[in-house]
Amino acid sequence: MTLIDVGAIQLDYERSGKREGPPLLLIMGMSGTALHWGEPFLELLRADFDVIAYDHHGVGASTPLDGPITTREMADDAARLLAALGLDDAHVMGISMGGMIAQELALNHPERIRTLTLGCTYCGGEGSALAAEADLAELVAAMGSGDRERALRAGWEINVSRAFAVDDDAYAKFRAIAMRRAVAVPVIMQQMQACATHDTNARLSQITAPTLVIHGTDDRLLPVQNGRLIASRISGAQLEIFDSVGHLFFWERPERSAELVRAHAAVPA
Repeated sequence: MTLIDVGAIQLDYERSGKREGPPLLLIMGMSGTALHWGEPFLELLRADFDVIAYDHHGVGASTPLDGPITTREMADDAARLLAALGLDDAHVMGISMGGMIAQELALNHPERIRTLTLGCTYCGGEGSALAAEADLAELVAAMGSGDRERALRAGWEINVSRAFAVDDDAYAKFRAIAMRRAVAVPVIMQQMQACATHDTNARLSQITAPTLVIHGTDDRLLPVQNGRLIASRISGAQLEIFDSVGHLFFWERPERSAELVRAHAAVPA
């Protein structure tokens, strides 16, 4: 990956795939890195897109985070990244916290968006829902336990469906990614606070970019009602529901996920 100046900070990014293809900016979620998109999904996207994935402020080699941050501030980072790369606009896909960032990007920098894909995400306000208290408490306890293996396993199990969680090969890949590039717990806590205060509910109707919303019915981190709510708030939004799939839908259904992004961007098959 490569560091690039983005305003007052630097972001670590990777650009891969079809350089002459349409640019696709991938915005990762809380506690994630550019690696967490997973190679199966990335390889499918690289066949058609100029794929840009990056690590957020405070993650990996990007400039360390020294205080609270908001989803709007992270959206400004994303807009500056596109500008620094010499791109006027891009297709944008954000998942989870990255989807919240993508919402703010579409609202505050609409000229940067060709199409918008919002996966397993949340808009705040009336009708939205965060993780069940028991699930969240279990995750926070595991992260704060000092037991790395417990934290990784808890993170895996809440991010995927119960059926997929027993796939040992998939977990081994998830664990290897986490071991290769860890995100500091204080950074995750700041990201969690950014998610908790995120609220675009009343503003989503202002989004004019063609929008695709994807959500799994077995999402325990951000229940599927969030996807339905977001799609209902954005005029003309397409809603795709994955039955029996968890939060990381692009891990469980990489082929279908890439197919949806390709079709939404009107890239020929």
